[in-house]
Amino acid sequence: MNRLRLTLILGALAVAGCRQDMEDQPRYDPLEASNQFADGMSARTPVTGTVARDADLSLVPDRIPYPITTALLLRGQQRFDIFCSPCHGRTGDGHGMIVQRGFPAPPTYHQDALRKASDRHFYDVITNGYGAMYSYAARVPQQDRWAIVAYIRALQYSRNAPVAELPQTLRARLEAETSP
Repeated sequence: MNRLRLTLILGALAVAGCRQDMEDQPRYDPLEASNQFADGMSARTPVTGTVARDADLSLVPDRIPYPITTALLLRGQQRFDIFCSPCHGRTGDGHGMIVQRGFPAPPTYHQDALRKASDRHFYDVITNGYGAMYSYAARVPQQDRWAIVAYIRALQYSRNAPVAELPQTLRARLEAETSP
C-alpha cells in the first residue's frame, strides 16, 4: 500500500512539474521582434501561393454571365444608385455628391478607355477596389456586381448610341432639338 501511495505522489509531482513547464513556454506576441530569424520578425510571411480561407475561387467570366433583361438593368440601376452614384454620379460622369464635397473625382465611365474596357474589368474593380475606391465584395453580392456592370454599359451606350440605331420618334425629337 505504501508503495502504491508513493507511486501516486511521485506521479502527481511529475505531472504538476510538467504542467508548470508547459505554462512557461516562450512565445511571441503578434509582430514582436525576434532573433530566431534573419529578418528579425517573429511573424512569418505566407508561402507563395497561399490562399485565404475565405477567398472566392470560382472562375469569373470575362463577360456578363446573365441575359441582359429589363429586370437586370433595373436591379443594376438600383444598386448603382446606392453604392456607386455617391462618387460616380447618377450618370456615371464622375461628379457625385462626395466629389462635390471635396473628394477626388473618379474617372468618367464615358471616356474611351472605359468604354473599351472589358466587363470583367468593372466586375474586378467592384470586387477588389481600385485607386481610392475600396472593395465592395463584402457589400455587393456577385450577381448584383454583374447587374451594376450591365447598368454601367447601358449608361455608356446612352451617351454613345449611333443616331441611326435610334427609333424614328427619338431621331425626330433629337433633330428638332438640335436644329437652329
